[in-house]
Amino acid sequence: MKKKLANLLFGAIMALPATAQITILAMDDVKKSEPIDELVFRAQYELKMVEDTTKADRQPNSETMMLEVGKKCSQFYSYTTYLRDSTLIADYANKVSQDVLQQHAKAYGNGRITYRIYKNYPTGKVTTLDRLATSNFRCEEKNEKPVWTLLPDTATILTYHCRKATGHFRGRSYTAWFTMEIPVSEGPWKLCGLPGLIIKAEDDRRHYSFECTGIEQFRGPKPLLFNGKGFESISRRDLNKVYERYAKDPVGFITSTAPNVKLTVKDEQGNTLKNFELPYNPIELSEK
Repeated sequence: MKKKLANLLFGAIMALPATAQITILAMDDVKKSEPIDELVFRAQYELKMVEDTTKADRQPNSETMMLEVGKKCSQFYSYTTYLRDSTLIADYANKVSQDVLQQHAKAYGNGRITYRIYKNYPTGKVTTLDRLATSNFRCEEKNEKPVWTLLPDTATILTYHCRKATGHFRGRSYTAWFTMEIPVSEGPWKLCGLPGLIIKAEDDRRHYSFECTGIEQFRGPKPLLFNGKGFESISRRDLNKVYERYAKDPVGFITSTAPNVKLTVKDEQGNTLKNFELPYNPIELSEK
């Protein structure tokens, strides 16, 4: 039920007059993006996440993610966003009409994962950009890394010889497999700090897992782009509170942050819903 309600919620938003504003913001993100680094390679990951821990079967949802690694920093974001941005960049280069731009922006929309994570940008920091309804947030944190323990176990993943490591980070304990055949201290999400690319990782509760499904090397110049202009600066603690507030009352959050939006949400039977909650199982947990 909760998953269905979430889909209905976002569908209702996109059906409102505010659609134009949301679409323009998405296009502006691309138009105002600036190069901050030169890409070396791109890795694709399958992210699986248990969003509703109250269900007995705890079936995970999935999202394809992209890790773009440059010479100095990296970006981790949704493949859906990557497709949208790539299309809009090509549209701008070809000088297509505004109508075509808006059609393409609407066609791709956003994936389940709306954040972008930049590691080591600015230097020594991790920057998260996220959009929640019509609010844009920019969170800069110290570039903290898990404290890893290297283990003797080995495995072959995607033809790469991998070693095993375990570590604790942001309230979860992880098992990771990394390859020194790609000697960069990088990985999906905020996981990094090993002497090779993290190919696979999973927390011990099996709520979140990342598995690399492909790697593309770049031989020609290709920029790594960033646009945090106009985003509201916020601390990690306050951003987590925003996420929690949104999950507890998504309708109330949207109507309070976007007062001109009139939102109607209905269940499968067509009944209007005034209040409901979304599943909330964030990847970052408070340390106890």
